[in-house]
Amino acid sequence: MIRWMKRLRRVRVPMPAEGDLTFADSPPDAKTVFDVEFIAAMEAFVLRIAQAQRGGRLAEQRSTARGQGIDFADFKPYVEGDDLRAVDWNIYRRLGKAFVRVFEERQDLPVYVLLDVSSSMYCETPPRIHAAMQTALGIAAIALNQQDSVSLLPFARSLGPITRAMSGRQGLSRVMETLTSYSRQGDTGLADALVAFSAMGLRRGLAVVISDFFDPAGVDAVVKALGQVPHRLLLVQMTRAHDGDPLLHPDLHGDVRISDGESAAPKSLTLTPALVERYVALHAEFQQRLVTAAAAARAGLVLIDAQAPVLPQLTAVFSEGGVLL
Repeated sequence: MIRWMKRLRRVRVPMPAEGDLTFADSPPDAKTVFDVEFIAAMEAFVLRIAQAQRGGRLAEQRSTARGQGIDFADFKPYVEGDDLRAVDWNIYRRLGKAFVRVFEERQDLPVYVLLDVSSSMYCETPPRIHAAMQTALGIAAIALNQQDSVSLLPFARSLGPITRAMSGRQGLSRVMETLTSYSRQGDTGLADALVAFSAMGLRRGLAVVISDFFDPAGVDAVVKALGQVPHRLLLVQMTRAHDGDPLLHPDLHGDVRISDGESAAPKSLTLTPALVERYVALHAEFQQRLVTAAAAARAGLVLIDAQAPVLPQLTAVFSEGGVLL
């Protein structure tokens, strides 16, 4: 089903000869994808996760860890071994019992950005990879501004090499350079990439998956793989209006030759009302499966229209209190 949907939405009409699909093969210039206004706007965005793992350096993420920190959380009865400096002697004088002040720690949150660099992300005009890179940089900027660490993991048929643990605001230029160095890497293998990522044994944090989420292995394989990820999840789906309704595409009518940008050869089809209706139903079913999977995994799900400016969309999602996962 998913491979069929990819074929239907990757349209190039007319297509007089095999191999006429145009791809953005060369890495995009940073000035083409990012600008000063875009980067400056990230300052106001917020990303919060309900629980950061113990053991990191203190940063902006609140955790359930108690001990050192600046935010008072509660009192607890004194037990042997507690720091005497944390005893509240005023309470001891009033009640004759020793209580210790405990504080809420702020710890760094490892943020892992998995970016789809499969061939289908590089076709269409403009290619979805541009909006995906902007989204990746935006999320990385938020994390770095909050003193969290960022790792980048490109994937196509398999998971690519990880760019580890960039941190501090100075890390943003490195993120930008890394993103714009990526190039088209072949067929999609989202489910396999997620399985490989889950097996890496990385410190638990937030995994941000940026993709169209169409995988030839099928939506069931993607949902199963998402369920294996040991991190909190934020799913960012790169969309276009005609993904759900092919009739919104100006070239989708009558006899067409279509390609998903990854299969060996384009296909010839006649777009009858019955065929379009079936496609719309399949896409709606796929989208509902993704929504249900996100809810089951307590994951955030954000849809980004790759044809529209990305900055206003990120502003709507990450401002006004941010995203709480």
